[in-house]
Amino acid sequence: MSVTTIIFFLAVIIGTMAITYSAAQQTGTTRDFYAAGNRLNGLQNGIAIAGDYMSAASFLGIAGTIAMYGFDGFVYAIGFFVSYLIILFLVAEPLHNLGRYTLADAIAVRFDSLWLRGVVACTTLLITIFYMLAQLVGAGALIHYLLGVRYDTAVLIVGSLMTFYVVFGGMVATSWVQIIKAILLLTGTLILSLIVFARFDWSFSEMFSHVSTITPLQEQFLQPGNQLHDPLETISLHLALILGTAGLPHIISRLFTVKDAKTTRNSIYTATWVIGAFYLMTIFLGFGASTFVGYEALKNVGFGGNLTVTLLADALGGEFLMAYIAAVAFATILAVVTGLVLSASSAFAHDVYSHLIRRGVASEKEQVTMAKLSSVAVGVISIWLAIGAEKMNVAILVALTFAVAASSNLPLLLFTLYWKRFTVRGAICGVLTGLTASVVLVFLGPTVMHPVTGLIRAEPLFPLTNPGLVSIPLGFLGAVLGTLLDRPDPDAERKYQRVLFQALTGIRVPPAKKTEQESA
Repeated sequence: MSVTTIIFFLAVIIGTMAITYSAAQQTGTTRDFYAAGNRLNGLQNGIAIAGDYMSAASFLGIAGTIAMYGFDGFVYAIGFFVSYLIILFLVAEPLHNLGRYTLADAIAVRFDSLWLRGVVACTTLLITIFYMLAQLVGAGALIHYLLGVRYDTAVLIVGSLMTFYVVFGGMVATSWVQIIKAILLLTGTLILSLIVFARFDWSFSEMFSHVSTITPLQEQFLQPGNQLHDPLETISLHLALILGTAGLPHIISRLFTVKDAKTTRNSIYTATWVIGAFYLMTIFLGFGASTFVGYEALKNVGFGGNLTVTLLADALGGEFLMAYIAAVAFATILAVVTGLVLSASSAFAHDVYSHLIRRGVASEKEQVTMAKLSSVAVGVISIWLAIGAEKMNVAILVALTFAVAASSNLPLLLFTLYWKRFTVRGAICGVLTGLTASVVLVFLGPTVMHPVTGLIRAEPLFPLTNPGLVSIPLGFLGAVLGTLLDRPDPDAERKYQRVLFQALTGIRVPPAKKTEQESA
């Protein structure tokens, strides 16, 4: 622990608290709390989306995986980046035009079913908690290593801070924390990347040839198969990463913080460029760590490779640079977990409490109060789970989250937008099938079941670490079979045309009233 490190960490905490205090003055309604009053422009929201997306898995986990496994580590970065094409071309603008605050809002335009809204809200809560685990594990490892604080105490500190930001600042505070964090993260990554590149005399060929000789993997370091030995495992991981982003609730909720579809599109453009630049630089971080920190040092320090970037900063720039990079990583985690807590609390307060329990008659004050209370509950659950997941690599944890999102939410989204025959029962069957398949296969797979390191000390019953190859098709199959085995809705054509019109234009058309003959 050093004075410099403490100063940087305190600066991050004080700065984010100041943002929260300022945001609290602008958060008086549900629209302010859930969607920042739709006041963000395309540039601001795009950077905030990037800040929300470039998480501990990106900054800590991916760099560590590249440093230890080479090419296979970069597979994560490719999948994360390409996923934004799915959002841009298929879901971003239609979802903005349909929804208000949550995914369930958009689905409810076509299917006004309380059961479906409840299922979607529960799925949102589960996905959010899975994803938050990855961030809190990274935070615990980082603070424990740098400040000498016990891992569980470190997780408790971060969990308390994230809950504070949401309770008092809502989406306004969350957005600005993410914007500032994204700028800091890009700056820190660029500084490290330039230092690493300079050490190789600004030569890509020298850098690539050097790393192929200094690790135990030798030339295989630049080839696939070092971590992902099974081709099916690689395909499964790619499917989850590429398709999962469009189903992540905290990313979807950011589509509702701008005023119109054009601004939504500009937000995704901005986010894609920022994210692409960042993931390109993770190559320098990984290769630099392999060279200047050393394979054995990275392996022996523990924490699943999650401390790679801070070790690299220490090796290249000493205490000051390490303190700055550690503070950036800390800000990264705080920004992402704050967005996750907000997404979970919005799902509970807006979908479960306001629509299911209060049947749409809850006041704005009631909704905001319930959102704040649920934020505390989500924070407590996430902290408790993260303490037990100390040794897991955060990139793997996030990959599991993406499998759940792709298996349960993506079929629901695509079929709601693009399949006229789709029914409420089909929607519920699709979500539950994808969710159940992904969660069960995770628990039966090598991540949880392992004779030596698993939470369940036994041979895995499912061979793949990431279940996406099986669970994603099952999610789509469940939605298709549930729809085909259901009786067609006689009003399906009219409902679908209304949804399609609103998705394309943003003009809200109220449901048509039934005639006396139809009611009879």
